[in-house]
Amino acid sequence: MRIAASNKSPSFQPLYMQIKALLVASLDGGEWPPGEAIPSEMALAGRFRVSQGTVRKAIDALAAESLVIRRQGKGTFVSTHTEEKVSMFRFLRIRRSDGRDEHPTSRVLDFRRGKASGEVARALELKVGDAVIVLRRVLECAGQPIVLDEIVLPATLFKGLTKAKLDAYRGSIYSFFETQYGVRTLKAHEKLRAVSADATSAGILNVRTGDPLLAVDRVTVTYGDRPVEWRRGLCTTNEHHYVNELG
Repeated sequence: MRIAASNKSPSFQPLYMQIKALLVASLDGGEWPPGEAIPSEMALAGRFRVSQGTVRKAIDALAAESLVIRRQGKGTFVSTHTEEKVSMFRFLRIRRSDGRDEHPTSRVLDFRRGKASGEVARALELKVGDAVIVLRRVLECAGQPIVLDEIVLPATLFKGLTKAKLDAYRGSIYSFFETQYGVRTLKAHEKLRAVSADATSAGILNVRTGDPLLAVDRVTVTYGDRPVEWRRGLCTTNEHHYVNELG
């Protein structure tokens, strides 16, 4: 297929960005499932009738957004949350203050079905009162609770989800979304603020009522920036801190 480009159009994009958009559409449509290799640069150049250099720049842009992973001598693969170490540290921003890596365990405290509040509806692009799934879970390291999460999901995307299914799955929650429901989480938008522990969160996190906690509000999105998850995490900071890498 020939890509027409005109630098006179106000919506003009470089050719490689147009190719990137076509590749994203193919990823979104499931042409190449998570973990699978995409076609070679030569094959894609032939498919789109552009140079390999243009395709390479498009794939570089995908890799920069962690949509694909280049593997030396093997090819380029669709990113997947089933690679636990990569997935965990891509989305888990809480780290030990002494720099050691931790692999937290997750424990679901409660699970219910409800209706979207105004705040959740805005975040998930739903209507107020739309059906949602609400769960609370705690992340623990070496038996010590470090994060209390409230997670809200659009019920239409997670039909048949139960606490039993979550409890039975061995892997990250985003791996669960991907493998069990075909929902790929690509990036997250977060807001951070300081709060004081109330009686409930203090009891779960083993801190005193009124102790400082870090509150992290997150909206996780899939292709096209479509929101698929809202969560609020309350994090202890006695031995942990939040990490963000810029640039």
